[in-house]
Amino acid sequence: MQLMELYKALNISDNEYNEIVNRLGRVPNELEVYLFSAMWSEHCGYKHSRKYLSRLPKDGSICSEENAGGIPIGNQVVIFKVESHNHPSAIEPFQGAATGIGGIIRDVLAVGARPIALLDSLKFGKLNDHSTKHLFDGVIRGIAHYGNCIGVPTVAGEVGFDECYTTSPLVNVMAVGIVEKSKIKTSAAIPGNFIILTGSHTGRDGIHGASFASKELSEESKEDRPSVQVGDPFMGKILIESTLEILEVPEVVACQDCGAAGLLSSTSEMAYKGECGIDIHLDAVHLRESVMQPWEIMLSESQERMVFIVEQAGLDKVLAITKKYDIPAAVIGKTTDTGMYRLFWNEKEVACIPPEILAEGPMYTLDETEPDYIQEYQCKKLNQKSSIPDAIIRVITDPNFAPKKWVYRQYDHTVGNRTSIKPGEAGSAGIWLNEEGGVIGLTIDSNGRQVFLDPYNGAKNTVWEAYRNLISSGFTPLGVTDCMNYGNPEKSEVAYQFVKSIDGISDACRESGIPVVSGNVSFYNECPDYRVYPTPTIGMVGYADTPSKLIRNSFINGETVVLIGKQINDSSDIGGSLYQRAQYDFLGGKVDSIDPELEKNLQEVIFNLRDQKLLGGCTDISELGIFGALFEGLKLGNTGFIGQLIDCNDPEKALFGEITGRYLISTSKIDEVRKILAESVIPYRELGICSGNKLEFDGYTFDNKELFKLYEEAIELEMNE
Repeated sequence: MQLMELYKALNISDNEYNEIVNRLGRVPNELEVYLFSAMWSEHCGYKHSRKYLSRLPKDGSICSEENAGGIPIGNQVVIFKVESHNHPSAIEPFQGAATGIGGIIRDVLAVGARPIALLDSLKFGKLNDHSTKHLFDGVIRGIAHYGNCIGVPTVAGEVGFDECYTTSPLVNVMAVGIVEKSKIKTSAAIPGNFIILTGSHTGRDGIHGASFASKELSEESKEDRPSVQVGDPFMGKILIESTLEILEVPEVVACQDCGAAGLLSSTSEMAYKGECGIDIHLDAVHLRESVMQPWEIMLSESQERMVFIVEQAGLDKVLAITKKYDIPAAVIGKTTDTGMYRLFWNEKEVACIPPEILAEGPMYTLDETEPDYIQEYQCKKLNQKSSIPDAIIRVITDPNFAPKKWVYRQYDHTVGNRTSIKPGEAGSAGIWLNEEGGVIGLTIDSNGRQVFLDPYNGAKNTVWEAYRNLISSGFTPLGVTDCMNYGNPEKSEVAYQFVKSIDGISDACRESGIPVVSGNVSFYNECPDYRVYPTPTIGMVGYADTPSKLIRNSFINGETVVLIGKQINDSSDIGGSLYQRAQYDFLGGKVDSIDPELEKNLQEVIFNLRDQKLLGGCTDISELGIFGALFEGLKLGNTGFIGQLIDCNDPEKALFGEITGRYLISTSKIDEVRKILAESVIPYRELGICSGNKLEFDGYTFDNKELFKLYEEAIELEMNE
């Protein structure tokens, strides 16, 4: 194949190829073209997003430039990151999801942290579609298989269904780990040391995975199955334990996992960060196939592999550990002071590139022109009306709202004996940090509908929704990780959505005082028939220093339920509400905006009530509005309710409308709570009393047993059809 044919086949543009020639000062050879195709791909090089990601606040985070960043808590650091495995999961849902788990685990592991928890955010097409059921089932089995086998609990998550995700499902996975501050490892190499590759043998699986994830899906994408990696969770478990032991060796200088673009990405990044050279002898790499070409070895994304930079005095120690765990290992090269990234094959130099040229790929400016659809959709009005009883039955059985027990019962969410708040018990999970009683709060959120209507406010609201999830369980929010899922950034509509979303997240994090410690960008989530909603996924970590600060999300018999925060009215903006989509298949209107001062005041009041032992339960109000929050709280507490919920001329808006900045709280000490709320600047309204086994409000009466049964069985019944 001619060089021009090769670089075009590998998705390198003419301008990019000319830039490569200009920077190298010569024409690259065939192997080097393969290297640039991976490192300058969107997936590895972030060429359409790097310029804008720098806007995100990072003050207060630790090692945010590494594979995964973290937040300090005492002498420990909580390391966390969310990442996507969207394209592979669309082609091979089981392996795509499973290897997504393996990859994010190794990102946390690479900085020296022991993985202690997993979360997931998943988006699929409508659940009544056969292809969606296939993808949904495969992804859940893949996550369960890998997570359960490696002994890391999947403790929280979210699942959404909408037509736009039919052919481009979103599979975002967040991993959390802990490490002592003094034991954090970087990925920067130092000259004069040795490179050790450990883990699975290198094969042809995953070759071109980085390039595959940097283009739109199409009918021909099914032919890209070889680009999907194959995971081995049992090797993954051994790799975790051996890596943690290897990192205790003082002579281990740096560590990196083999993720996108495999050995190429891991080693070239280590050279770049350490401002040194690297020599790699490809014939030393342990292979699964008898014959592989140099470019295949470098670009293979075979799973369960780690790279270590080790001083000579530590070589025998590291190799002894790999022998103890019966894990393959090989010394494949050295770090040098040449400033060059060099590859050797049978003692012959086959590539020689300055690492900064590989790492510093092109960076593009995006078109930020507001697309016409924004105003068009925000001006749309919903004129239909439904009876409240019919609407309630419809929305509580909608798979977006119905409980995800069908999902999390497949996960081992208690392995490791650290889980303090389990799936289904609250809007966030809890993991024990230490024996002194500290608890880490974890949540993950997204809302593509709102971001589609208003990329800035929708993204901003997503951050604050995660914030409220943690507050309602008693955690103080500390840090954010984001995964940006969008269509083709070369299209102006997508470019606008992405940039405005970054601005919304950035402003929300600055207003709340929370840094972004890590993240991931996934573009090209579209095909000829569908483009996903712009879907920034926000993972957030919080902390409670004692279990006594935790707040239940349930309401129990005898308690008074109070709405605190914004009060909905006839002019409230409820664009993007799940109710409109579930009941009318409607998307339109304006998205409610955030009042940061109110959000902080709400946190202060909730924690004050908790500390004075006046608070029973608490839940934030999000999907399906007041009704949704109340229904979930009653279900958790297995109780009924008598009261008044409707306080404006539009009953559906009053019950199901989604606006920001509000919670439901419950208390058995209403007189004292009234006094504190009256002294605050926060609006509030008493809704009613938890009592009996019926849901009664504004003249409507429902049998809770019947509603709870419909709600609980909705997803399983649909999956069995």
